Amino acid sequence: MRNTKSNKMKRAQMKPGNKQEITWRCSCAHMTDCTMAGEINEGSVPAYYREVYEAICCRTDDRVQVEVFQRLLQRTDLSKAVLGQIAEHVDSTDGFLSKLSFYKALALIAFAQKGKQPSPKLLENCIQEFPKPQLGEPRDLSALRMQPAQEDVLTLSQTLDKLLARDTVQVELIPEKKGLFLKHVEYQVTSQRYKISVYRRYSDFDVFHEVLLQRFAYRVVPALPPKRMLKGVLTSVSEREFIEGRRRALGRFINLVSRHPFFSEDELVKTFLTFSGSDVQTKLRDTYKKTGDEFMTNRIATLAKEYLPADIQAQFSTSRELIRNIHNSFNKLRDRAEKMAERSKENATDLLMFGRELSSLGSDSSSLPSLASSQSTWGALRQSLKSLSVEFAVLSDKAAQQGRREEDDVVEKLNVFLDLLQSYRDLCERHEKGVLHEHQRALHKYGMMKRQMMTATVQPKEQASVEQLESRIVQQENAIQTMELRNYFSLFCLHQETQLIFIYLPITSHILGAFVNSQVQGHREMGEVWNELQPKLGCLFGGNNGLKPPM
Repeated sequence: MRNTKSNKMKRAQMKPGNKQEITWRCSCAHMTDCTMAGEINEGSVPAYYREVYEAICCRTDDRVQVEVFQRLLQRTDLSKAVLGQIAEHVDSTDGFLSKLSFYKALALIAFAQKGKQPSPKLLENCIQEFPKPQLGEPRDLSALRMQPAQEDVLTLSQTLDKLLARDTVQVELIPEKKGLFLKHVEYQVTSQRYKISVYRRYSDFDVFHEVLLQRFAYRVVPALPPKRMLKGVLTSVSEREFIEGRRRALGRFINLVSRHPFFSEDELVKTFLTFSGSDVQTKLRDTYKKTGDEFMTNRIATLAKEYLPADIQAQFSTSRELIRNIHNSFNKLRDRAEKMAERSKENATDLLMFGRELSSLGSDSSSLPSLASSQSTWGALRQSLKSLSVEFAVLSDKAAQQGRREEDDVVEKLNVFLDLLQSYRDLCERHEKGVLHEHQRALHKYGMMKRQMMTATVQPKEQASVEQLESRIVQQENAIQTMELRNYFSLFCLHQETQLIFIYLPITSHILGAFVNSQVQGHREMGEVWNELQPKLGCLFGGNNGLKPPM
């Protein structure tokens, strides 16, 4: 028996001006469906009750929200007092009515509409089928269904700052180790979130990428950089550049993954960033086997169609074209930024060589010929040139720092966004060539089976072969149904990943800020050295020698 004092829904005071709105309050800490034992069981309810329940129950829950039930009550045209009496006898938990509580409420509404006093005793004494409440067609009641704000699962409530704050992962080269036959490169991977460093080889990244793509086939999974370049083609310098470029690319990959709103909370990512055992690859594969792909674990995967807007295909086409144009523009921006960084490095080399040539010129100890020695100041001037190489070495260092800033702060940020844009492009192709293509193939196969079945019914066939064909058709129908559900879930994920691209777009301001700051700092530091050099030239050579006086 239930405690009627603590387990009943209380009716609060009506607010002035509200149209017969009942505010529900459940004073119990825990309720179960067993409280209705002896009153209603699911097998005894009319079909209409089930249809109404299916029309207004929460899409991701087996219960009916109290707010939705309030709206339903307003359709009954019952008096405020009667609605209050119904409220007294219907139980809720955490703002929801269970299925049996809802059936009980429908029965009480039906009795009240027949002019009877709503009471649980009516249910206990009813020996015939429960009466049908006058609420209209069930399909018309679905508009009453209301999802709570947190159930807007299609929309990503994220900002770029929130994503960037999820984690920062450093990927650094550690000294080369010699294998049995060949040397291999190892990386130290340090997660700011988990405050731990682990050691990974490229093959570990490769397996991680493989299982991540299997688990999240409908999400933007960034690509890995190539493992190696062709042997015999690279010089030692270009090989070092390749290894450094690959380290940067692996860093971009793991940071995009660790900041993804869904990947970041997955066990695979945590395993890769924290597991310090001897065989991380086996651990990653075992972790994936335990969970399976996202379609099998996401609670709304089979309901994705209900959340998609009616014009999802049109939205997808428009967004894809816009993102393609953005991708092209950012590619051009990256190319220009790379050229500027390269010019800064070349400028550093030129300044250093310029200073060395001055030093070499000043170090020439050859004696001057007699025809020039009497009036020429070249001897003293030549000695002064040697000291200028120091200033030009400083200028060269400042220019090299400028190039590194442009590369680290500007080019690298552009590459992060480009990696994300490219992974979105890859995702679109996977959707079209994977899920859609498999669905079309399955439909084609199903059509062939149906034609074979029609032929078998017209022409005499063995009963066993006909039954086998029927079994295959049923299996194919099930496969098609699963593919259709996966297709909608793929569209659902694609819609969210499209949002992710737009969430990342404000990175443009980060890139521009880094670009301007690098130029301001670089020109200021270079200007300070040039300004220090200017008066030295006047002291060394005398007169203004073509130098403009300081402003």
